[in-house]
Order: sequence, then C-alpha cells, then structure tokens
Amino acid sequence: MKPLILIANDDSIYSKGIRVLTEIMSEMGEVVVVAPDTHQSGMGHAITLGEPLRVEKTNNFGDHIQSYKCSGTPADCVKIGKHQILKGRKIDLVVSGINHGSNASIAVLYSGTMSAAIEAAMEGIPAIGFSLCDFASDADFSHCHDYIIKICQQVLVHGLPKGLTLNVNFPAHSSMPLQGVKVVKQANAIFRERFEERKDPYGKPYYWMDGDLHNEDLNNNTDLDALAENYVSIVPVKYDLTDYDELKQMQSWDL
Repeated sequence: MKPLILIANDDSIYSKGIRVLTEIMSEMGEVVVVAPDTHQSGMGHAITLGEPLRVEKTNNFGDHIQSYKCSGTPADCVKIGKHQILKGRKIDLVVSGINHGSNASIAVLYSGTMSAAIEAAMEGIPAIGFSLCDFASDADFSHCHDYIIKICQQVLVHGLPKGLTLNVNFPAHSSMPLQGVKVVKQANAIFRERFEERKDPYGKPYYWMDGDLHNEDLNNNTDLDALAENYVSIVPVKYDLTDYDELKQMQSWDL
C-alpha cells in the first residue's frame, strides 16, 4: 500500500516550491495538499483562534491530486489536514515546503515551513521541512529531487523518534554539483535587524524591517557550514525547548 503523505508550506498553495514537492511526493505515495491561500512566511507557529478557518478544494495540482487552500497559517493547515480532511486515516509522512529561502540556523524559530513540520511532530507524525537557499519565485529546484526522495524513503523506513522532525536545507542551484548530505547541528547565529523609517502618503511614519544574519559559530559542524560547502544540511529538531542541564542546576535555587 502506498504511504499517505500530507503536504503543507508557508509560501502559499500557488508557489513553485510546493508544486515541485508535490510532483516529487507523487512518485512515492498518495498525496494530499493543504496549504495557505496567501503567503505566510515568517508566521512561525501561529494558529488561528479569533476567526473561522475557511478551506476550499482546489485543482491546482491536477485531477489526480487532492488539494485544499486554507485561510489559516501553516500550523493550521496541518491541524485541519489531520483532524478534518484526513480524519480517521493514518498519515505516514508530513512534508513541508519546498520553502523559497533558507531556514537554517535561527530562522527555524520564525519559519512557517518548519512550524508545519513541527506541528506534525506534535501530532506524532514523522515530518520533514524542506527549504532552498534561494528566495526567487522561479528558483531552480532540479538538484533537490533525488535527495528529497532518499531522505523521505529513509524516514518512512526508519521512522523518527517521538517529537522530532528534520530541518533540511538545500544550497541554491549552481554549476557545481552538490557534495552530498551532512547531518549537523543548528548554527548559533542571530539576526541583527535594522528598521528603515518611511512616510505614507499622509505623512505618517511606517517602518520596513531588514537585517543580516551574523554567524559567529563558524567551522563547528553546523548547518550554515554545510551549506557554505555546497552540502545538503539536515538538522534533527525537537519542539521541547527545555534546557535540561539548567533544569538540574536550578534545583538548588532558593525558591
């Protein structure tokens, strides 16, 4: 029996990345797509509480692919995919992406792509988030195909520990072939933001955020190191944010 695969993303159901991922996953199993109807990049793990969710069946991927657009966030898409659209069925794998842009290092905390995968892990479903280090809407994903198949096959065969998901990032396509895959740790890098003040037509100020990623965790077997060397990076990610070493230390506090 073919595995049942749920696909979500944050770049919306209309992005090239999710179309490519759907085509690849269709080679492996039965695919159902539930994705946002608008761009949701940077939404993190937000969920919709104050208004209803609207879900509409689409034909974006042809008659052979069951697909839906959702008014909510990436995490909403996984929730409603599991509990409503695929209610009563066992989902074998959730894949999210392919994101237009890197989700390496600290970006994992902001990423709607990774939040969809983490939501699946919270539901006890093996899940993978895929991202490409290229923000272009017409980005070239051709070098990703074989690696996505291989990584998904390994997860389907071996499973993943409860509460764990994989954050997979691909270097942008270039004339140089990919060097392979590295399983690495998340780089300890930070965004340093800056805000440009502008004026609207009424003279009122508004702000446009920009910034740069500063990596001081160089040559330390990280995802950013792997990507810089033209490797596919895989970081095993848990949603449990507890610092267990500090938890032990704090037992001595006089509280």
